Amino acid sequence: MWLSDTAVKRPILAAVINLLLIIFGLVAFYQLPLREYPDIDPPVVTINTNYPGAAANVVESRITQIIEDRLAGLEGLNALTSSSQDGVSRITLQFDIGRNIDDATNDIRDQISSIAASLPDEADAPEIQKSNADDQVILWLNLQVADMSLLDITDYAERYLQNEFSVIDGVSRVRIGGGQQKALRIWLDRQALAQRQLTASDIEQALRNENLELPAGTIESSMRDFTVKLQRQYQTPADFQRLVLKQSSNGYLVRLGDVARVEIAATEIRSSLRINGVGLVGIGIVKQSKGNTLAVAKAVKAKAAALNTTLPKNMSI
Repeated sequence: MWLSDTAVKRPILAAVINLLLIIFGLVAFYQLPLREYPDIDPPVVTINTNYPGAAANVVESRITQIIEDRLAGLEGLNALTSSSQDGVSRITLQFDIGRNIDDATNDIRDQISSIAASLPDEADAPEIQKSNADDQVILWLNLQVADMSLLDITDYAERYLQNEFSVIDGVSRVRIGGGQQKALRIWLDRQALAQRQLTASDIEQALRNENLELPAGTIESSMRDFTVKLQRQYQTPADFQRLVLKQSSNGYLVRLGDVARVEIAATEIRSSLRINGVGLVGIGIVKQSKGNTLAVAKAVKAKAAALNTTLPKNMSI
């Protein structure tokens, strides 16, 4: 009863206390972090293995099945699913809700390390990743240019824009979506290879042996020391076309340009991102686990508006 009695007898004090409660409530409201889902990591682990050039059935028999057989007896394993595609094996392991995901990941690494010798030498090492609820893109930005190729747009985004967005408070990393990476592509002519008694393995071996960049040591004198650098012989498609593969019996040098077409093109040409028929590159923002989604999105949009004033002509975010 003392609270009601005090409020009746001393109305000014009661009014001041109510105002303080309202002020504290407003301050707490604006300082309260907001998120859509609770901060949890589901006990799910994925294993991705790349086997370039291998058919789906080969990936299934030589990688997926071997890893599945080894992981089938893990403690707390609830479900195991896998998919084998051309050049890619993906295995997903779901554990009981009470299983510690870090311990499960360590157990998976130990089991896979014991079968590393059984996997093909040409395959990449399996990549083990924990499912992270916060490792999701919260905002996509579109970078488009009317008169540039996707190769050039991707290169510009990685060189200049990726770092600009990465330094924003609350941003964990920046993903580039729909981009195309530059690569040296060699298109073999099977008839020309057969005529010269060559195979694709011979081409690969020649590239490994010749396209090297080795240290050349140093030159030391009484006054100065110099680091010796050797200029790489193969830098352009024309240089690779002159790569010698073998010498025939009559002394003729068989070069790569005789059996293949060499060009600079995209690493992956079977996927692209377009809006209204215009090719573009997506810039995905991933926030930090403790970051405020609304605050990060607001800061990213403000940064994009500021960058739009400094971009080259015909380029916009």
